[in-house]
Amino acid sequence: MKSKKPLILFLAAIISLSSCNNKIYKNDTGKTSLKNAYRKDFLIGTALSLDQINTTNPLATQVISREFNSITAENIMKSMYVQPTKGNYFFDTTDKFVALGKKYKMFIHGHTLIWHSQLAPWVKEIKDSVEMKAFMKNHINTVVSRYKGKIDSWDVVNEALEEDGTLRKSVFFNTIGKDYLVHAYKLAAGIDPKTDLYYNDYSLCEPIKRKGAVELVKYLQKSGAKIDGVGEQGHWTLNSPSLEQIEQTILDFSALGVKVAFSELDITVLPNPWDLQGADVNQNFENSEKMNPYPTALPESVQNQLAKRYEDIFKLFLKHKDKISRVTFWGVNDGQTWLNDWPIKGRTNYPLLFDRQFKPKKAYKTIISLKTEK
Repeated sequence: MKSKKPLILFLAAIISLSSCNNKIYKNDTGKTSLKNAYRKDFLIGTALSLDQINTTNPLATQVISREFNSITAENIMKSMYVQPTKGNYFFDTTDKFVALGKKYKMFIHGHTLIWHSQLAPWVKEIKDSVEMKAFMKNHINTVVSRYKGKIDSWDVVNEALEEDGTLRKSVFFNTIGKDYLVHAYKLAAGIDPKTDLYYNDYSLCEPIKRKGAVELVKYLQKSGAKIDGVGEQGHWTLNSPSLEQIEQTILDFSALGVKVAFSELDITVLPNPWDLQGADVNQNFENSEKMNPYPTALPESVQNQLAKRYEDIFKLFLKHKDKISRVTFWGVNDGQTWLNDWPIKGRTNYPLLFDRQFKPKKAYKTIISLKTEK
């Protein structure tokens, strides 16, 4: 009788090779996940990059499907990608994004219909109000119609306010005036009346800008436009905004009868040049050793600060869970975050719950423990 040992060794080698090529994600808690821990409180979401939408990394897909029950497309739904030239729509990647969400039974958030940045270049050249209204109608009707009944909520207008709370003099404002806001929301609601419509912006925890956003929501409501919620982006630091400012933001928008979302949450651990406020993607500064203090690893002391900051924020979120619809992290892991390149290109930042190898950080475990410890 021939020995079976060579066959056994061959099969063992195949299994070993397969294991190396398909790493199994473990969250190191042995118990639960973010979406399960907070399932009775609010949605836990993440923003997906193009690679993640294309599922090129099985480990990333495992983390996304296990930990989150809501997804937002980081870039691909913005007009420069969806309609790069007039009348020519590109839906290949947006279709994949929606299909991924449906596959894992996720809440799907659309980002964004009207935004002055990452705008298709040809739209920036429009000078006439009639032509601009025609663009808005065509773009919103085409995109929202395609995903009617599939996308659960939309950022209809993104970042329409300046830091002082006044309306930004964008190409939409300059051609149509303030009414472009009403026009956008009525168009979206007319196509898909069942989807939730949000206004999304950064620095809304700053009192003066928040006041402007409150007035914007009131204006839309008075004008008969459908607005269901406000998204505060939450691009925050280890020290600001204060918990009191965050809480007041929740209270002020909730008082208007709309849902509150924290739509793009991340916490930078790096110094900001000249105490820069906000999240204007057009701002950039020079790199330096001082501005990139942790190029290879984050010190334990800073890991602890980040974990404590997230713990305090999530305790506040839980206090007001009846008012909060969704908390979305702006990225899955630290390697993906836009903060590696903003406001200074080439830095190494650590603002999210998973490190560059998709391993849960102390901040992750701290947030989980708020719901699992008795």
